[in-house]
Amino acid sequence: MTGTVQEWHLTARPVGRPTPDDFRLVERELPAPGPGEVAVRHTYLSVDPYMRSLMSPAQTGASAYRLDAPMTGGAVGEVVESRAAGLSPGDLVLSALGWRTGAVAPADRFTLLRRVDGVPDSAFLGVLGMPGLSAYVGLTEIAKLRAGEVFAPVGIGAVCQ
Repeated sequence: MTGTVQEWHLTARPVGRPTPDDFRLVERELPAPGPGEVAVRHTYLSVDPYMRSLMSPAQTGASAYRLDAPMTGGAVGEVVESRAAGLSPGDLVLSALGWRTGAVAPADRFTLLRRVDGVPDSAFLGVLGMPGLSAYVGLTEIAKLRAGEVFAPVGIGAVCQ
């Protein structure tokens, strides 16, 4: 997969609510994959609450988003070219390569996913992904919610059983 991809870069550390001026959409040519690498076309990108803290002027260290570089985060995509064992064109994968329409990276940066009939691929960034697992652990391990109990989130107005 060679061709042009788009990447969203953080160009300024937002103070308060982020604005479009804090980001830039950059187009660049994607290289062909080398030995042990795969090319992936992203179809879904995550936008999660933790990302805001990584943009903050107070954030320092390795976890902070770098300025003028592609933003990272969960992405689901399809392998379009592979030079690595274990991943083939058409495979659905998850990565943390984030806010870009395509990527070339070593195969170990991708997790092979298995499509589920009737479930959209985007679910791997939601209910079948990190947010869903966080909710599950919070309710079953932290809150100790058990079968037959009722959960009423404060301020949401919904009751889940």
